[in-house]
Amino acid sequence: MTVLTLKAGHEVAGRYLLREPIGSGGMGVVWQAWDETLKRIVAVKCARPDDEQAARRLRKEAQYAARLHHPNIVPVFDFVEETGEGASADATCWIVMEYVPSRSLAQIVADSGPLPPEDAGSVGSQIAAALAKSHALGVVHGDVTPENILVTEDGVARLTDFGIARALWSDVTQTHTVTTGVVRGKPKYLAPELAKGRPADEKADVFSLGASVFAAVEGQSPYGVAEHPMAYVARAIEGHLEPAERAGRLTAPLAALLELDPRRRPDAAEAHRLLTRAAPPPPDVQGRLHDAHILRLASLTLRLPRAVRRRRRPLAISAGALAVAAAVTAGILVATSGGDPDDTPRAPDAKPSATAAAQAGALGGIRTANPCGLLDAASLSRFGDTELDPDYGELDRCDVLVLGDDGDEVAGVEANFLSEAREFDGGVQVRRVGNVRVVALTRVGDHCERYVRTSDRRGIIIRGERREAGAPDPCALADAATDYAVTVLDRGPVPRRAESWPATSLARLEACKLLDTAALDRVPDLRTRPSDYGFANWDCEWASADGDKAFVELSFTRDNRLEDDGRPKPIAGTTAYVSPEEEGEGSCVVYAPHRTYTNSVGDRTTELIRLTVLGQRPAEQECATAEALTANALKNLAEQLPEAK
Repeated sequence: MTVLTLKAGHEVAGRYLLREPIGSGGMGVVWQAWDETLKRIVAVKCARPDDEQAARRLRKEAQYAARLHHPNIVPVFDFVEETGEGASADATCWIVMEYVPSRSLAQIVADSGPLPPEDAGSVGSQIAAALAKSHALGVVHGDVTPENILVTEDGVARLTDFGIARALWSDVTQTHTVTTGVVRGKPKYLAPELAKGRPADEKADVFSLGASVFAAVEGQSPYGVAEHPMAYVARAIEGHLEPAERAGRLTAPLAALLELDPRRRPDAAEAHRLLTRAAPPPPDVQGRLHDAHILRLASLTLRLPRAVRRRRRPLAISAGALAVAAAVTAGILVATSGGDPDDTPRAPDAKPSATAAAQAGALGGIRTANPCGLLDAASLSRFGDTELDPDYGELDRCDVLVLGDDGDEVAGVEANFLSEAREFDGGVQVRRVGNVRVVALTRVGDHCERYVRTSDRRGIIIRGERREAGAPDPCALADAATDYAVTVLDRGPVPRRAESWPATSLARLEACKLLDTAALDRVPDLRTRPSDYGFANWDCEWASADGDKAFVELSFTRDNRLEDDGRPKPIAGTTAYVSPEEEGEGSCVVYAPHRTYTNSVGDRTTELIRLTVLGQRPAEQECATAEALTANALKNLAEQLPEAK
């Protein structure tokens, strides 16, 4: 990693005017800058990653950090990557953060000496609260040190540089040992397990916080004083800790945070309780934190661009495939994913009882349940670079993508909801966690599923998929994602969507009501009564009496590129895309876009109708039928959703 030499007056991305350097370190130089667009002072960190992979890591860490909104965390506003001229020119990365007039905890100790226990404890309590927030979202800091703890004149402590050091670590910033090879981090505050070669995790952050508070109150590292970084690493491996002599009321909390065995070390939430009990922040600081929480900044000024995804066909499960899966798992499916077709469809704003909605492990209201609340990209980062894809495929779906070195998707996890619970016999592995049951289904090819039965008798499918040889194991992905989801459900119901569906969204409709009986009656051998409903009635199926001669499905879905979905054809005033034999001989699929919008991660996304026809006639005839049904659906859509006109 190369640190740039810059001058005041340099303008970043035509927006941020550098004023003066306000800090520097191994990870880069921090400048005070002026945001020409929003007319405010910001802090800008500048560094040159060693390679494209490090730049991608830095971008990813900036994305994670930008999700963190807490009064004790310095928020990330923007990420800019500039490429110099020439083939060999290095990329320059800039992370734009809130400007916090402050001194680092390291500077305070250097200027004034060790802090009284009550002051050090107040700082530690606040930073523990910040870590509890980030860990709850699956974000590990990885470099908690006095240098990364900022303290304002009025006593408010802020944690900065989430994941930045981890993203930029290279041979220059690593400590090499004969025993463990490479140790990443500042040795004075390094958790023993990291010194032994284990990756950074939440418990390592807690140890580093304890080491930072120890240094603030004692004036030295818990490993003592040494002239060479390797001496600190050796003491960490040996588990040699100096006794606290000035800690006073912090002695017991520090002993807990500096526990050598991470399994016995408290998590960040418990560390916060221990430190607050021993040395709570003064009332005036608590008041400022409360005000900051109410007025917390949520000013992400750049939607970080992501590669366009090609549409992946939804995993269609035929009756035959279900029978095979049941035989493989020895489980018998007694309730379908869509529920009983005789059930009255739920109205778009139908809600479960207040008791069920508040119950831990419940799915709750079907149209407000957020599948992305059960997945977390950071919690899957051990499998590679990951990113959340919140608006792809079915409306009740959320994905986490695992990316290869070239940035393309190599594996992924998706979560879907089921309206009704599935039941399995004793031939499958079932475990109970709190109020939910988790069923491990047998891997089939490159797919692996875990089923979660919620406390209100609905279901969640978490599916791992490997798309390339050498990519992460799909069952390992599914298990890791399920573990995170179950942790969320153990605390409460499925999280709610942050915003209601727009008035123009297909989510406000029922798929079964978009096709007229007269239109369906013109399909040979097809029964006009729906044979199955999907979750929230966003999918509807019709079939012949024997289930083989004819089949029609209308579903609401999302995509970010339609050009590959078939040949364009005008249907009812809309440019639709027709794909003959996409589902095999005698099939035709029509994609009819409805509305295009920018989703929560900045991607342009299209909401659309997917209409599938399967029959025994040539594909040309089935496509004519599919086009006619699509025209009927679009006519009814315009009548039922006048806001979309």
